[in-house]
Amino acid sequence: MTVLVDRSFARTLDQIAGLARPGETLEVWSFDDRRSREDCEALLKQKGITARIRSAYKPLVHAFLEEIDLAGVNAIELHYPVHPAAPDNRFRLEAYPLAAMTGDRPLRFVPKTGAVLQYDVVLTRADGKRETIAVLAPNRLHVDAAGETSLSPTGWIRRSGEEEGERIETDFEQLFEAAIATVKSAPWGTQEPYFEELHIAASIPAKDAPMSVGDEVISLAEALHEDLYFSLLEVFQKRSGRPLGDRGLKPGQIVPAVTGGAARSSLRIELKALSTGHMDDPRQDLDRAETPLAVAQVTDELAGHGGVAFEASTRSGRTVRATYVAGTAAPVMISAGQHANETTGVVGALRAARRLARREGAHFSLSPLENPDGYALHQRLRLGNPRHMHHAARYTALGDDLEYRTRENSGATLFEKEIRLKAEALSGAGLHVNLHGYPAHEWTRPLSGYVPRNFAMWTLPKGFFLILRHLPGWEAASEALLDKVTRHLAAIPGLVGENSRQIALYEAHAGETGFRMINGFPCLCSLDDRHTVPVTLITEYPDETIYGPAFRTGHTAQMETVLAAYEAWQEIMTGLGMV
Repeated sequence: MTVLVDRSFARTLDQIAGLARPGETLEVWSFDDRRSREDCEALLKQKGITARIRSAYKPLVHAFLEEIDLAGVNAIELHYPVHPAAPDNRFRLEAYPLAAMTGDRPLRFVPKTGAVLQYDVVLTRADGKRETIAVLAPNRLHVDAAGETSLSPTGWIRRSGEEEGERIETDFEQLFEAAIATVKSAPWGTQEPYFEELHIAASIPAKDAPMSVGDEVISLAEALHEDLYFSLLEVFQKRSGRPLGDRGLKPGQIVPAVTGGAARSSLRIELKALSTGHMDDPRQDLDRAETPLAVAQVTDELAGHGGVAFEASTRSGRTVRATYVAGTAAPVMISAGQHANETTGVVGALRAARRLARREGAHFSLSPLENPDGYALHQRLRLGNPRHMHHAARYTALGDDLEYRTRENSGATLFEKEIRLKAEALSGAGLHVNLHGYPAHEWTRPLSGYVPRNFAMWTLPKGFFLILRHLPGWEAASEALLDKVTRHLAAIPGLVGENSRQIALYEAHAGETGFRMINGFPCLCSLDDRHTVPVTLITEYPDETIYGPAFRTGHTAQMETVLAAYEAWQEIMTGLGMV
């Protein structure tokens, strides 16, 4: 074990008294939870200092939660800033989920330009009177960890009589910058992977604050995890000469373990050996599972389907298990767990296979957990923060996305990717149903431009949607498949209604989804030669952070998608004379 840094940071809230001048009133913006900010205001008042301390993270949402009274308000007009260094809808996105917080009052978004980054909230009351409230959105223009120019939220102080104020570097920002600088300056050499596990243990004072909208939660700890993870991926992408967003990078396993509620911010970065085991989670009734499954249960369920077992190994030595059930029907490949923090697909795949195995002539391959190294990390991270997205568990222990692993970029050993190649060779399938998920609540990178770079379309939930990729000549079959599958899904009680709710909220803050709506489901269908199976159907269920009945609804939707796709494929192949 090698320790790269171990330090703590003076808390910004503890230093505010030293920033005050006698008799003046302060306005401060920091990365702290509401209780901490209010407690600090009370302590300062005892010292004769008048201060209003606001959140630097999502300041408009906090203004509505803490200051703006909507009693008697009939309509809201929100003038949001637009800046040339940020996407046009950046501050509209940052206002999420305001459209769901204001009841049935009409809410109109209006873009505005100007030197001062602030929202102008225009409230129209029942008597016709209009009130305008200015809400400052402190940001700084800077070069981020990837060497890109970003406009990011920052700490701020404004004294009485000042119109703008000035930046203060908060403890939250100091911790982040220290982590990036430490990793950048370490002697990594030139050979990938650079390490086994790069462990970033960070503690911050702010506690999570669940909201009353869907699965939403205001979590600086989660936001820090996401920004650390993807910023460090970008650091190593730049170091390797790859473009930003390249999924073939293999730096090793990057593990930000971030906790909230500490007395002060602290950071410890160390190099560790890879973990090799799995946690012994309790078994569940498969059809009614309310949390991600134990690996031992996945293994047993898979073995229960019979067929020919086959496997691949991972970097850590864990085993990827799969089975091939031969039959007379048109073969279909079924997979899940490529991104291991997307967990409803694992259960849905097993439930679907249990039903398919009982059909006469059933013909399919099943690999329900393609990324066991990521899954084991997800088990670890969920212990401390079960409602966080944990994208560090998205990729493998090599630090890459297994789908993008090739002989050209990996050499002779493909590890997890071998399971796909074996499944395709054994089954000869023309359809691959690949089960995925994505965040069920907002995903942000607050210190690197706020909107996740290269993942902007995923920053807000927009219902259960489908992505279909096909090779040349398979367009008609693909369109027929989407129609048949979505018709089946539309009959599931509540699914279309929840889609409509999420899409309406998404469009209020982000604009058009860019998807086609087919029978109530957003869909993307495109010609794509990245796969060798002729047709690939990818599910995207908003899961990652859901449990209980919501988790059960998710894996049921995944199961029904597999069953509907399998049945539709039989009809399509029969119509083409290929069965």
